[in-house]
Amino acid sequence: MSDRDDDMLLRQLGHAVRRMGAQSVLSSAAMAKHFGLHPTDLEVLDLIFLRETVTAGELATATGLTSGSVTALVDRLAARGYVIRRRDEADRRRMLISVVRAATAPIEAAYEPRRIAMRALWSSFDDTTLRLVTDFLTRSTDLLVQCTEEIVAADIGKVGGAAKPS
Repeated sequence: MSDRDDDMLLRQLGHAVRRMGAQSVLSSAAMAKHFGLHPTDLEVLDLIFLRETVTAGELATATGLTSGSVTALVDRLAARGYVIRRRDEADRRRMLISVVRAATAPIEAAYEPRRIAMRALWSSFDDTTLRLVTDFLTRSTDLLVQCTEEIVAADIGKVGGAAKPS
């Protein structure tokens, strides 16, 4: 493949990934609105669901939210019955946050038609392609996590969106 073809393919890939990311955000916002949630609350609920159990500190790191914002967010999810907090038996100072599956069942049911359609689409690809796509998505997401952590770390040194004076 020539450099010109390679450059075009990388631009097309970048466009496709950006489009998927934007559509994911918009889709999440629509689903959140359907359930009377803020989109960030729904995404954090999904993070908790995927990880099974997290601490508030882990959520702060993953989202870039302040500890106060994470506490307020978890309070909102707990008030709706979506999550529970319990003390970490290994470290009684830490609180562990988990999803209440019975409470999130309606949300999971709302996503079910999408899950079925996506599984049907993905099943049309061979195993080699699926492994390649999974590797691509995993490594790309890991890079996005790293970029998010770098942005959060840079913002710690700012006050009101402006760099702290030296």
